[in-house]
Amino acid sequence: MFGFSMVQMVRSHSDKLDRSLRETILNQYKPFKWTPCVLHNIFEKAIKATKKLSVIIEFKEGCFKEGCNDLHHVTENYMKNKIHHYFERVSCCSAELTPNGLEAVLSNCQHIKKVYLNSEVKALLNVAVPSANAHNVVRNKTKLTGKDVKIAIIDTGIYPHKDLAGRITDFVDFINDRQDPYDDNGHGTHCAGDAASSSLSYMGPAPEASLVGVKVLNKLGSGSLDTVMQGVEWCIQYNENNPESKIDIISMSLGAPAQNYAQENDDPMVQIVEKAWEAGIVVCVAAGNEGPNYGTIASPGISDLVITVGALDDRNTVDTREDDVVADFSSRGPTKYKDAEGKDYVTKPDLLAPGVNIVSLRSPNSYLDKLQKSARVDNDYFVLSGTSMATPICAGVVALMKQYDPTLSPDQIKTMLKSGTDLWTNETLVYDPNTYGSGYINAENSIPPQ
Repeated sequence: MFGFSMVQMVRSHSDKLDRSLRETILNQYKPFKWTPCVLHNIFEKAIKATKKLSVIIEFKEGCFKEGCNDLHHVTENYMKNKIHHYFERVSCCSAELTPNGLEAVLSNCQHIKKVYLNSEVKALLNVAVPSANAHNVVRNKTKLTGKDVKIAIIDTGIYPHKDLAGRITDFVDFINDRQDPYDDNGHGTHCAGDAASSSLSYMGPAPEASLVGVKVLNKLGSGSLDTVMQGVEWCIQYNENNPESKIDIISMSLGAPAQNYAQENDDPMVQIVEKAWEAGIVVCVAAGNEGPNYGTIASPGISDLVITVGALDDRNTVDTREDDVVADFSSRGPTKYKDAEGKDYVTKPDLLAPGVNIVSLRSPNSYLDKLQKSARVDNDYFVLSGTSMATPICAGVVALMKQYDPTLSPDQIKTMLKSGTDLWTNETLVYDPNTYGSGYINAENSIPPQ
């Protein structure tokens, strides 16, 4: 009979292994149920030496360099073990370790705080702009269009659509390492258009904003904690390297189920988006599409700093709020975590934006384009629903605010957005902040009158 050595490792170091990683390790024993006992030891040794675990390793505060050095010494002595990327801002690195390597790391590296499974992150799937009062905002005799404001779309990429011509200033690809803008899924292109399309028929809130494509999700709309962290880290570094042409806004229409951590800041994805926020970048993230159940806000939308956006169904009407409802799929709060003072659970989402039947830009021959041919509108457009669509619409409104006053901080932007929202009533509405947030986004009300 095998010795359950991986079980013993999990028990000995349970405080340093997140729940998903513990379950992944223990699930390696499932095939043994149908394996003769005499082969268990052989199979266990083989798994421990060859099974690759993709992980994020967090080091104790102030111990990043020492932790990396210790990790190097261990990985050099074990085959199939290697370090991938470093995230010094949040004292983390991503790595690929075998169970043997992981056990050695946990036993010999005294600077490790936590090891997380490099979990999967997914994309969170024409009157939207007027209904958000973002179509004709004029201040100081100038119509606000997002000009001279830069939005990073962290997603599946951006197809160089004619309605974005000349405005994709930068592109980086953490999936296939390609240099030129493309989108093999279609989700990121739709999101880019939601924020900044210049189409006369399907215009985004910020039709003159510049865009940065940050591809962290693959053709199927799937990525990992590692690739998303790389994307956010790249944006922060971009601003340090380009102080005269910074990224003002990050739009993230992606997420993963929130884990049962003691507090939200134990989540590496929350840590990295909050670093971007602290660096002066306004971060808009999707609430998730797991509604109508409560407590379903996705990570990194669980962050108490960033702007978490839920989806509203405006029923294709501009002039009335009475028939509007929260989209059934839009995730509800509260988060699973208490606030910084340990009181109550954090209310989310922060606000709502249009997210149902949004017509935006099509990426020809992409995965979604082929999968959902019925969603095509004319030749160049595509209709999708989700908090994915609501998030870049919010980002586009933020671009108008940054054009109006480039000195506005992320905290000021968030306060102005929430205080400018619309609250409405109808016969069936019972206002709940964990469903509606502060209300429905209103660009006109969120920007001070001239």
